[in-house]
Amino acid sequence: MFDLESFIEDCKTAVEQDSSHRSVREVVKRALSEPTSIIKRIGEPLRAESQKLYQSPTLTIQNVIWGPQMTFLPHNHSMWAIIGIYTGREDNILWRKLPGGRIEAAGARSLGEGDVEPLGRDIVHSVTNPLQRMTGAIHVYGGDFYEAERSQWDPETLREEPFDFEASARRFQESNRR
Repeated sequence: MFDLESFIEDCKTAVEQDSSHRSVREVVKRALSEPTSIIKRIGEPLRAESQKLYQSPTLTIQNVIWGPQMTFLPHNHSMWAIIGIYTGREDNILWRKLPGGRIEAAGARSLGEGDVEPLGRDIVHSVTNPLQRMTGAIHVYGGDFYEAERSQWDPETLREEPFDFEASARRFQESNRR
C-alpha cells in the first residue's frame, strides 16, 4: 500500500545517496507498481491542478493532475525529473533547442498508467492529456522546482521566454472551467 510519508522519505534518502535521477526512479517505479493504492492515499483526480507534496532545495514532489485534453506549453525544468503515471495518459513532445532561442520538435513519448520516465536536466517538453478524463502523475524533481530559473516557449513563435507560474496556474483553472 502506498504511504505518502514513506514515499517522501524514500525519495529524500535516494537523493542523499545519489544526486542523479537513478535512485529516485526506482523509488517511483516501486510506488507505481500499485497505481490504485496511490489513488486510495491521495484521492481520485477530480480537478486539474498541481499539488505540492514536498519541497526542499534538493527535491520537489508534486501530484500533477492534467484535465481532459489539457495541453501545457513547451517548458523546461532546469533539473532532472521523474514522471510516474498512476492513472490516465500523458503525451510528451520533446523539443530541441535551436540557435536564437527557438525550438523544434525532436521526438515524442506517450506515458500510460504504471509508466515511469526520466527527463534530463536540459529537456524541453510539452504535455498533452489526450483522454476525455483526468490523468494523474507523480512528478519528482532533483531540486527546488519553485525557485529554479525556468523557461517556457511561446506556442506560436516557439521563442524562449521566462517561465510564468501565474499563466501556468491559469491553464489548470481554464481546464477546470471546460
